[in-house]
This record gives sequence, structure tokens and C-alpha cells, in this order.
Amino acid sequence: MKEERDLQMHIPPGVDNGTKLKIAGEGEPGLHGGAPGNLMVIIKIRPHNVFQREKTTILCEVPISLETAVNGGIIDVPTVTGKTRLKLKPGTQNGTTLRIRGKGMPALKGGTRGDQLVKVKVEIPSGLNDNQKKLFEEFLKSLTPANQPEIQEFTRKAERFLHS
Repeated sequence: MKEERDLQMHIPPGVDNGTKLKIAGEGEPGLHGGAPGNLMVIIKIRPHNVFQREKTTILCEVPISLETAVNGGIIDVPTVTGKTRLKLKPGTQNGTTLRIRGKGMPALKGGTRGDQLVKVKVEIPSGLNDNQKKLFEEFLKSLTPANQPEIQEFTRKAERFLHS
């Protein structure tokens, strides 16, 4: 005979997708009137629209303005426990990953928290009008090789490869 009922259980902090939890004595009855078995619950965690998880590490991608990337500044970053602020250095590059210690998920056994990694995504302005494009072109013409060392280094390596 099947019976439906609601059960309450404690889900410990730090459980991950696929974690199996046992509720003792809530399974199927045993053979020949034996004691009921255990109910096994498998945890399935829905994806989040801001955070990704890798064990106890939380990953978050944060878009920043071109101005903040160039000049540096303070950005607000969401964490699983609230909001925190990060200071970005002038010249922060797209894809830079910063670590916030202790802002990840708690370990299932142990209570220590993992870290949160924040990947910076520099947003390039789009939809510029003609005047903005002209001003940007003037700015780009004022740059020297010292302002873009990664481009210079790549060009040097590529030239060496192509002429070998």
C-alpha cells in the first residue's frame, strides 16, 4: 500500500548537487514484517543566474565600465552572504580574476568556507554616435606602445614566429 506524507529533514550547509542524505526508518517496510528501511534523498541544486559553484568555490562574473578598467575604482560585488566591495587597480584587464577569501560555500564537513572568484568583464561601449567615435579615435591615436604592452609583446612573438 502506497502512502504519501510530508517529511521534514535538516539539509546541512555545504551540500552539493548529487549529495545523498538519509532519513532513517522512512523507507519501504522490511520483508516479513521487518523494520522499515531508510529513505535516501538525492539533492539537486538549481543553477543560479549570478553564481556558479565548483565545490566550495563560488564563481561570479562582474561587468565593469571601460573607465573603471582604465582608472581603477571600487566595485560592488554580490556574494552568497551579501554584498562586498573590491578595489580595482588602474589598468585592470578584461578577464582578470580576483579572490575574496571566505566568501564561498561552507565545507559540508568542517564549517570552513571556500573562496569567491570574481572575473572582471570589461564592457566595451557600443552604439557610439559619430562625435563619440571621433573622440575615441583621437584618444587611440594618442596612445604609445607603452600603453598597450600585451599587444606589443604578442606582435613581437608573432613576428619572430613568422620569420623563423
